Amino acid sequence: MAKNKGKLRYWIVGLVALATIINYIDRGALAVLWPEISEELGLTKVEYAVIINVFTFAYAFGQTIFGKIFDWIGVRLGFVLAIAAWSIATMLHAVAGGLTSFAVFRGLLGVSEAGNWPGATKANAEWFPINERAFAQGIFNSGAAIGGIVSAPIVGLLFVFLGSWQATFVAIGILGLLWLVPWLIVYKSGPDAHPWISEEERQFILTGQRNKDVDDVADYAPGSGEILSRKESWGVIMASFFLDPIWWLFVGWLPLYLNETYGFGVEEIATYAAVPYIGAMFGAWFGGLLAQNRIQAGWTVNRTRKFVIGLGGAIMLVSLLATTQAATPLIAVLLMAAILFGFQTAVGNIQTLPSDFYSGNSVGTLAGYAGTAAKLAVVGLNFLIPIITVDSYAPAFVVGAGLAIMTVLSVLVLCPEIKPLKPKSA
Repeated sequence: MAKNKGKLRYWIVGLVALATIINYIDRGALAVLWPEISEELGLTKVEYAVIINVFTFAYAFGQTIFGKIFDWIGVRLGFVLAIAAWSIATMLHAVAGGLTSFAVFRGLLGVSEAGNWPGATKANAEWFPINERAFAQGIFNSGAAIGGIVSAPIVGLLFVFLGSWQATFVAIGILGLLWLVPWLIVYKSGPDAHPWISEEERQFILTGQRNKDVDDVADYAPGSGEILSRKESWGVIMASFFLDPIWWLFVGWLPLYLNETYGFGVEEIATYAAVPYIGAMFGAWFGGLLAQNRIQAGWTVNRTRKFVIGLGGAIMLVSLLATTQAATPLIAVLLMAAILFGFQTAVGNIQTLPSDFYSGNSVGTLAGYAGTAAKLAVVGLNFLIPIITVDSYAPAFVVGAGLAIMTVLSVLVLCPEIKPLKPKSA
């Protein structure tokens, strides 16, 4: 194999991670600003649930739509379309005046923000060899964690500086449009034809696409019908279905949990809400580096993926159950940091499964289907939360513990061996 020379692939994944940070600032603004918005417009907690469910429902189908789009037009233009659309949708929130307008603009945001995930999975498959993919996915996922860390403080500071929630939405929308400049400069093509890449790095990437365990490369690119006929695909889809609501339990409801349980306002929420995402950031790096380390140590891809996913599931299970007994806000957010550490440990390896099974021309499609299933599960969770958290949020954490168990079982049962798939006729 060619020596590991050149770092262009890390510039690419770094830009995708930056886009993800912006993505989370945009989506997190509503929750942070909700105390001001609800007071000014007279909106209720139930109406908040409706608004975020419109976003999540649109986000669900946006995953499938953009999974196809990225497979059709490629990573470069796919990200341009997605981030330009979600930045404009964010700025439109400034003119919302009630439930209907917020729901419409939130729906537009959901469809377009969904493109970030199948796009990142496809970029990862194209730009990284198998042994580095989980780490690359961890870098990308750390963007979500960092976005969660900085979102509340940035939104809170912008709100204080600009003086209104309307101006805050406009300001954060501009961030995404600015991102397009370095992206269009740096991302000219895939590694096979990029004019800036060294020949050493090109060969390192292209020759590293082969799974050494079975001496095979993922060159099977079936259509949607064939993808959905394979149980391994359903392992990816169901693992995503069960896992994603755990993340969104905190993305969508943590600020309200802190407000209702401890009486926190915007400034206190901005301080405490960042803590769980610090755990998520370290989990994203840990899960990727652990997988890379185990593969380099001689473990098979199959054993590595299942071990790291199982470890992440165990961390989530224990921490979620412990959170039901949290006595102070500090203990609560520290336990939540452990939950999101476990989540990110597992999710990066789950998100690499499409590229473990199929070639690049099907990776975005399967990632999109998995994302759609995941967000439909989140829609159900968002309807459930107001019902089961009347007295406390403990029942929500118990539900999360059950979801962690089902995530791991989905991979163990439906993905008997993680390796490149071949046509059934073969």
